[in-house]
Amino acid sequence: MIEDGAGLFTIGELARSTGLSVRTIRYWSDEGALPPVARSAGGYRLYDAASVARLQLIRTLRELGLGLNEVGRVLTGETTVAEVAATHVAALDAQIRSLKVTRAVLSTVARRGSTAEEMTLMNKLARLSAAERSRIADDFTEETFAGLDNADPDIRTRIRFSIAELPEDPTPAQVDAWVELAELMQDLDFRAHMRKMIEFNAADRGTEEPAGTSLWFMSRLMQLAVEARERDLAPESPEAEEVLAALLGNADRTVVLERMESAAQAEVARFRELNALVRGTEPLSAHREEFAWVVAALRARAAR
Repeated sequence: MIEDGAGLFTIGELARSTGLSVRTIRYWSDEGALPPVARSAGGYRLYDAASVARLQLIRTLRELGLGLNEVGRVLTGETTVAEVAATHVAALDAQIRSLKVTRAVLSTVARRGSTAEEMTLMNKLARLSAAERSRIADDFTEETFAGLDNADPDIRTRIRFSIAELPEDPTPAQVDAWVELAELMQDLDFRAHMRKMIEFNAADRGTEEPAGTSLWFMSRLMQLAVEARERDLAPESPEAEEVLAALLGNADRTVVLERMESAAQAEVARFRELNALVRGTEPLSAHREEFAWVVAALRARAAR
């Protein structure tokens, strides 16, 4: 404090009391955020107790990321701290989402050992807008069902709406799963495989509980295959024939095998798992072991 009894402070004294540098305080003063209240006889800028409080507010607002223009608007009353804070919360939320995407992409690149080209693609996929992500899902559904007017419309609806939307505030794991899901939906082999499954459905429309496609069949398959595996029945054993007979009746087993191999593809199970991961829910069991047991039993008899 200067020795004139006026209770005024020089920039140096403000710096020592606040821990800020003289250069920083002088800059804020030059920019008009902290105007001096007077000048000393030697021409030095002087500040009072209100200036100290103003300086603390400027420091806090700057540490929270506000620019000097915004700080000035708060100090002059053009806006409130609450209004500025709300604006910066929205901006920080956007930055956090962007950082999460960046982290997820880099984590995936590190895990996969990706090339620069693959990293560029993943980054592009991860940063797609909601409308662009929806377009990928729509294109996938349209290509899967194109021309198959006899396919069950309920299946079309289930498939389209089973494709999860990336949340507004995704975790790195959800971004990672979405990138893989987007790649899968754009994979030509996977699209052809899904289309083949829908072709089976279209061909079966009008038949009664077609073996290998209906929900009844899948439920029965789970029950019988679980029991068979619990009994340690080998797929090629005579006892396995009894399980198949209970499951299939007189159905053409060659056709059922083709459908089972289609439905049991690892990519389809992964498709379901990825959608669950994007939603943030636990993936439903793909019953891979049960499917594998029935497929092995059918193959053993097809080879005879």
